[in-house]
Amino acid sequence: MERRKFIRNTLAGSALLVSNQFPLSAFANDPNIVKLTILHTNDVHSRIDPFPMDGGRNAGLGGAAKRAQMITDIRAKEKNVLLLDAGDIFQGTPYFNFFGGELEIKLMSKMGYDIATMGNHDFDAGIDGFNTQLPHANFPFVVSNYNFDDTILNGKIEKYKIFEMDGLKIGVVGTGIELKGLVPDTHYKATRYLDPITSAQHYATMLKKEMNCDYVICLSHLGYKYGREKVSDVILAQNTQDIDLIIGGHTHTFMREADRRRNKNGDPVIVTQAGWAGILLGHIDVYFERSKNKRCITCKNQLVG
Repeated sequence: MERRKFIRNTLAGSALLVSNQFPLSAFANDPNIVKLTILHTNDVHSRIDPFPMDGGRNAGLGGAAKRAQMITDIRAKEKNVLLLDAGDIFQGTPYFNFFGGELEIKLMSKMGYDIATMGNHDFDAGIDGFNTQLPHANFPFVVSNYNFDDTILNGKIEKYKIFEMDGLKIGVVGTGIELKGLVPDTHYKATRYLDPITSAQHYATMLKKEMNCDYVICLSHLGYKYGREKVSDVILAQNTQDIDLIIGGHTHTFMREADRRRNKNGDPVIVTQAGWAGILLGHIDVYFERSKNKRCITCKNQLVG
């Protein structure tokens, strides 16, 4: 209990974009500090090549090769790196129309993605089409609120995943948007949509309380926020507990500064998203303290590219 209290209090008092007044470089050689680097994408939408040099707003931006090089460079410098995606891997360029998502998944596997969740456009080739591409993924997909029991994906999509590195236990849970109205019924077939708040809460509490995870991440494809009470990352953050970080998608929101919200217990939750098309790569550094079981000290969020 004291450890979790320490996490809440220290995160609440920390700036997400760290200024020169808080030199994180002071932690670099401290053996009591563990640094976790979280890299993330969302809504890449089959953007394999950079945008064409046509004078448009995004001309020359994005592309898998540039992203792969950034990931490689960061991994060469950092010891503990997790690479995550918050859904909508498919749809948006002819690569998807011709290859049905195979190239996208193979490239993510080459880049060493650790985990992803599913977005609504990942059903654009139908649930059977998605299933066809799964063997190309050397990483798991997690969605806590889609019930696939009566579909071809039964037993192939996980609810959560735990990563252990450098003495830390990091739990990851996924949440997906309601498919009805966004995706033809024939594409998702007998997939049953469950309440994302209830589902995320169930697995987050399991991860934090029963499996003793030090940090819980929710990969969400709900959307950052809306002008009404439609469920979103903000609503999820405010109506759950035991989630430390929400990495979102769907609304294509470029968040150079992460949003800090309070959960239903009044504790801080970080909400962030990295835009779309792989134009920028989300980069979060989280610092943990080993001693006395006290963990998270502070967090730095940025978009790079």
